[in-house]
Amino acid sequence: MTFQIPIYQPSLLGNEKKYVNECLDSTWISSKGRFIAEFEEKFANYTGARYAASVCNGTVALHLALVALGIGPGDEVIVPTLTYISSVNAITYTGATPVFVDALESTWQMDPDDVRRKITPRTRAIMVVHLYGHPCDMDQLVDIAKGRGLFMIEDCAEAFGARYKGRHVGSFGDISTYSFFGNKTITTGEGGMVVTNDETLHDRAVHFKGQGLAKHREYWHDVVGYNYRMTNICAALGLAQLERSDELLDKKREVARWYAEELEGAPVLLHRETADVRHSYWMCSLQVLDPALREPLRLALGNAGIETRPVFYPLHTMPMYAQKFQRHPVSERIGWRGVCLPSWPEISKDQVQFICGEINGFLNG
Repeated sequence: MTFQIPIYQPSLLGNEKKYVNECLDSTWISSKGRFIAEFEEKFANYTGARYAASVCNGTVALHLALVALGIGPGDEVIVPTLTYISSVNAITYTGATPVFVDALESTWQMDPDDVRRKITPRTRAIMVVHLYGHPCDMDQLVDIAKGRGLFMIEDCAEAFGARYKGRHVGSFGDISTYSFFGNKTITTGEGGMVVTNDETLHDRAVHFKGQGLAKHREYWHDVVGYNYRMTNICAALGLAQLERSDELLDKKREVARWYAEELEGAPVLLHRETADVRHSYWMCSLQVLDPALREPLRLALGNAGIETRPVFYPLHTMPMYAQKFQRHPVSERIGWRGVCLPSWPEISKDQVQFICGEINGFLNG
């Protein structure tokens, strides 16, 4: 179905065509070329990391981070249940066990108290997910990880540009990951990044992502590696997007402000920025008060030409992760009541007003 107002579309108004055409003209279209190193260097500088390694998508970035840390069978990794499936699938790929925690009602982010309750002798790491672009409570989570001697992985797939007390997310953990899928704040079409301040972890990530190729011996492979490399064309897109990142982030925050203004007093709960953080508003999202209204609202908006998405369903309810019955009531409430609204940078104020008019009309009609 074609929507008049899509949930997302990328903004490609900078040097994207110029840089991609340079790749084509030079024939450097695969995993070597000038744009890869430049994108990695400038991305690290922007996010405050010492090292960055580009990869072919956000899911493999998570897997690579876990592999670099040596996470494997017998280990447990604490992860929010309210997240996208790739966070948990990546843990499963390694043979480790995901251990779910609930969310906070105020921020939708993982609950530090529940993290404390779920730590066992087998816990090796905490995977922090900055859901929809709102940072987690990093003071508490860093204290927990350091106090218990646990690794921290930050999944920043949806949180490029988000900040906690002035620091870019991804700068708190041992290793952190980003996604550049077509609907992300900056995009390479498909792509991801693994960042860290630890030279050894960076070296391990680079080693594993390139088929385990030894550094100083041609065609000699000394570990079982993966082909997780980014192409020069994708990096060219990423570099052009990075050049416009502040502009894109400012526009997305403006879109969120429009939604807040137009939905003031409506019977919904907006996902809002809390104190001491900068929400990147990858997606502008809300909760209806009655879960029975969520799908009828989405249907009404769809009939008006407006595309929406449900907030992620809690992963402990997915068939492959539901062998043991669990309750995570906050995540379940958000998951059954949440709606993601059109949030692309170039959406107009008139379009947002139209969307909000349809929401208000449905809920108050």
